[in-house]
Amino acid sequence: MTRSARGGQRVALLVSVFVVASCGLAYELVAGALSSYLLGDSVTQFSTVIGTYLFAMGIGSWASKHVESHLADRFVGIEIAIGILGGFTAPFLFWVFSQPGAPFHICLYTCVMLVGFLVGLEIPLVMRLLETETSFKDLVSQVLSVDYLGSLAVSVLFPLVLAPRLGFVRTGLFFGILNACVALWAIWIFRDRLATPKFTTAQAFGAIALLVGGMVLAGDWTNFVEGKFYDEEIIHSSQSPYQRVVVTRWRNDVRLYLNGNLQFSSRDEYRYHEALVHPILSSHPRPLRVLVLGGGDGLAVREVLKYPGVREVTLVDLDPTMTDLFRHHPLLTRLNQGSLSDKRVTVINGDAFQWLEDHTDAFDVAIVDFPDPSNYAVGKLYTTTFYKILERHLAPGGMAVIQTTSPLLARRSFWTVVNTLESVGLRTAPYHVLVPSFGEWGFVIATRTVWKAPDTIALPTRFVTASTIATMRQFPPDMDRVATEPNRLDNQILVRTYEKEWGPIQ
Repeated sequence: MTRSARGGQRVALLVSVFVVASCGLAYELVAGALSSYLLGDSVTQFSTVIGTYLFAMGIGSWASKHVESHLADRFVGIEIAIGILGGFTAPFLFWVFSQPGAPFHICLYTCVMLVGFLVGLEIPLVMRLLETETSFKDLVSQVLSVDYLGSLAVSVLFPLVLAPRLGFVRTGLFFGILNACVALWAIWIFRDRLATPKFTTAQAFGAIALLVGGMVLAGDWTNFVEGKFYDEEIIHSSQSPYQRVVVTRWRNDVRLYLNGNLQFSSRDEYRYHEALVHPILSSHPRPLRVLVLGGGDGLAVREVLKYPGVREVTLVDLDPTMTDLFRHHPLLTRLNQGSLSDKRVTVINGDAFQWLEDHTDAFDVAIVDFPDPSNYAVGKLYTTTFYKILERHLAPGGMAVIQTTSPLLARRSFWTVVNTLESVGLRTAPYHVLVPSFGEWGFVIATRTVWKAPDTIALPTRFVTASTIATMRQFPPDMDRVATEPNRLDNQILVRTYEKEWGPIQ
């Protein structure tokens, strides 16, 4: 082989290293993100998946020393195997999760171990294929530099482009195709060194065809698997950069699920949203400016707009997929009565924590309708730090109300939120209500002075009245107050408490 040909081969292999490094990290990110979405507690899931993956890579790297002959054949075979196994990991895990009683954790870590082991074999084999052309010092620096660059590229593209645009299933299959293409490229580079080049080429093309077929059918597969999650007809499903959004319908019941967790049922959501909004708004003498944090479905805003004195509503919700869906979908706009298109409403898509830090607006009433603190990203919105910032945005006489999970099924979590609010100097008025879709559900009003319940609800309501508010403030022994630590940004004890209380039930 001429010097220029050897140089071209070296460059081609280094490009392959870039691609395979990207693929290896992509499979790791898909597995970590998928397990976080399905199981919650993103820190635990990512930590265990990454740790298992790196451990398996170490075993693969150690095992590579036992590959002593036919290095080119072995490298091509490994690329094909990684492409198929890594590419189909996400659709396989989705299917396993949809099967009642299936050993999801065992399947998850088995897939992670197998992919990690094969990825661990890759780089040592590439270095051995290149070692006759480059000094060891230059070989290590070049291979590892390209490997790290590939990892950087996919770590940036995954959350910004790949996951929101392709979803987890298609992202895994896309990188599987790239691995199979690297196998084809390697077949061409080492065509004179392969034992059975025609058979190996047929294997690579077969793998690509299988993975491309998976890409084409990914939407149907996802719909099929999601259909097993839900008993109702799926009328909308989409993957945003932040969550999986699914809307279902059965007869006249419309339900919203985020990452598989029920957010509301149209048959009883009025109980939740009336309880969230009317006790606090009816008790404020003149609520002109209202802030709603979360609640991108517009249902809380619908209740707020029933007060004719409200002049301005600012809704801050992280996910534009949610607010766009509930602003334009005909069935959903009927449910929220077109609240997100009302001229008094300003919709802001952004992180509520950051938005409060960046702005100085003061509001008469703040309605905090975040999802439950099932992970640390949401848990920060239940901390002393967040509540101190929120308090600064309350006008004189201003009040806030926070949805606070179930005081029956997550009793310690509920009172942790109450104690956290009190630890920053706010007075609290906790209460609860029965929402059939959820069970007993809790809320807490936070003020600078003692809160006085309204004598009457001046608006027509389906559920909340002055007398029901008095009942909602009574806690029986199985929901009564317990001592807990405040939830702080540096410990997030609430997330761990919530996981313990809800984990065995969900």
